[in-house]
Amino acid sequence: MSEVTQDQINEAIKGYVEPHLEKDLVSANAIKGIDIDGDKVKVTIEVGFPAKGCVDDIAAAVKTQVEGVDGVAAVEVDAGWKISAHSVQKALKPIDNIKNIIAVASGKGGVGKSTTSVNLALALVEEGATVGILDADIYGPSQPRMLGIDGKPESKDGKSLEPMEGYGLQAMSIGFLIDEETPMIWRGPMVTQALEQLLNDTNWSELDYLVVDLPPGTGDTQLTLAQKVPVSGAVIVTTPQDIALLDARKGLKMFEKVEVPVLGIVENMSTHICSNCGHEEHIFGEGGGSSMAKQYNVDLLGSLPLDIRIREETDGGKPTVVAEPDARISMIYREIARKTAAKLSLQAKDYAAKFPNIVIQNN
Repeated sequence: MSEVTQDQINEAIKGYVEPHLEKDLVSANAIKGIDIDGDKVKVTIEVGFPAKGCVDDIAAAVKTQVEGVDGVAAVEVDAGWKISAHSVQKALKPIDNIKNIIAVASGKGGVGKSTTSVNLALALVEEGATVGILDADIYGPSQPRMLGIDGKPESKDGKSLEPMEGYGLQAMSIGFLIDEETPMIWRGPMVTQALEQLLNDTNWSELDYLVVDLPPGTGDTQLTLAQKVPVSGAVIVTTPQDIALLDARKGLKMFEKVEVPVLGIVENMSTHICSNCGHEEHIFGEGGGSSMAKQYNVDLLGSLPLDIRIREETDGGKPTVVAEPDARISMIYREIARKTAAKLSLQAKDYAAKFPNIVIQNN
């Protein structure tokens, strides 16, 4: 019997396309070791996205592929993940303690962007990442209510703020600093300064991802984010109706112009399922998100139904992902989270932190 070679194992693993990465694990540089001892093989896998919900499936698929190689009698697969910092806009450098910033945007209001943001952030936590959420909507902050967090953030040194916490998520919002019913009657420069302060003056604790819930549109806040905040990628939220898609396209094109990669599109309220008879209907139109994704060559990360529970649970301060972790809707959010993080993991990594500072001294 001929000896089993590393090339044979690599070729076998290439036969499995990981669904979130949409490529094989060899091409994705996720194979960290292949140890061959006679007819026994051990494969070590390390994907670049939090994968608690699918790591066993990945290991099982690779095991099946390798077991099919002639001469292999036993296969052991050790699968895990490691989240790296990824590159940002050319003129900016990443923020200490934050590996990746993901902006969640929409062209218009009312499409469920804040609900998607909080459930995406919580789904990333469920998948095994350390996550924060920044509510960048200064005029209409909603994350304090959605996360059910009361109280004001502490300031230990009188200069910076400690993030609030809810369901394992670090959070910051202007809504924590003012009364819920107090309107923010501010001009643009004050809003952009507030956003920068909320981001930079919060003592975020070693985040893998910071999800930024942006206000709708393409105005001051979005421009500040593009020019001054080191963003690794953006997610566009839309509904299937033509008006929402028209505005979502503007948001997508804005990110393209400022060189922030669009990781994909989330189609919200895609179908309505009648709670009485179970009839499914496309109230806001059909296929808009997928056609937009094809048009601009970006991924459709997932489609969410119009479901009363999503609204009730976020209004009640316990979003769906934590309120009903095993429900179908929560599984959709977790799949969106995995796809978003997997898409980001394929981008160029940021190596700035690995280079030492060079100090020249005259002795």
